[in-house]
Amino acid sequence: MTAGLRVYAAHAAFIATFLGLWEYGARTEFLPQLFFGSPAGIVAYLWDGFAVSKKIWLDLGYTVSGTLISFVLGATLAMALGLAFVILPKLEQAMDPYLMVLNAMPRIALAPLFLLWFGLGIGSKIAIGTSLSFFIVLANTVAGVRGVSPDHITLSRSLGASPSQIFFKVTLPSAVPVIFSGLRLALIFSMLGVIGGEIIAAEHGLGQVLSYQQATFNMNGVMGLLALLACLGMLVTRGMSRLERALLKWQ
Repeated sequence: MTAGLRVYAAHAAFIATFLGLWEYGARTEFLPQLFFGSPAGIVAYLWDGFAVSKKIWLDLGYTVSGTLISFVLGATLAMALGLAFVILPKLEQAMDPYLMVLNAMPRIALAPLFLLWFGLGIGSKIAIGTSLSFFIVLANTVAGVRGVSPDHITLSRSLGASPSQIFFKVTLPSAVPVIFSGLRLALIFSMLGVIGGEIIAAEHGLGQVLSYQQATFNMNGVMGLLALLACLGMLVTRGMSRLERALLKWQ
């Protein structure tokens, strides 16, 4: 057995043991199902939500679409503004105090305001997710572009490269790793913002369902949705990591 297979086998054995002890504790009432649920009950809940009633698909679609839209909006605006700051330093000096105040403000506290402006639909969740992802990408974009080695820029100029060639062929590619680290984190924060907004008040979404299951003391539903959100977060992180590796093959 190779080292990789041994690692997977060890993880599988640990998870199987953990779930087995959890199920045993739930059946013997050592772990009250009212507070901990049970693996069998969680599987039954997810099976009903995905295969029988299929209600989870709709809420999953709202959460994923809100996450992606807020991530794209926040990242696009942040990268555009970050590049503008690098090109126009005076613009950064003028906007820095206001951005600092907005960044210091806990954006989740703005959720009631966004709900008032955009309603209970997906718009308010997109606003929360965008506000969380924007500043992360902005900081990484500015740091990445300004962290490019001055020697590379000087060498490019001495070889006759134009400012646009230096920017697109030297500065921007060199800044991609730092920018992507911000994008990966921003995608997670977009999802956190959307789910947080759904928990506070929403018509659809996994956060809204999670809040309802908690209010009705359906711990199997709560645990099942938490497991689903954990898997969703893992898929998002792995997807961004693979995309980053694909774009940085030239390094």
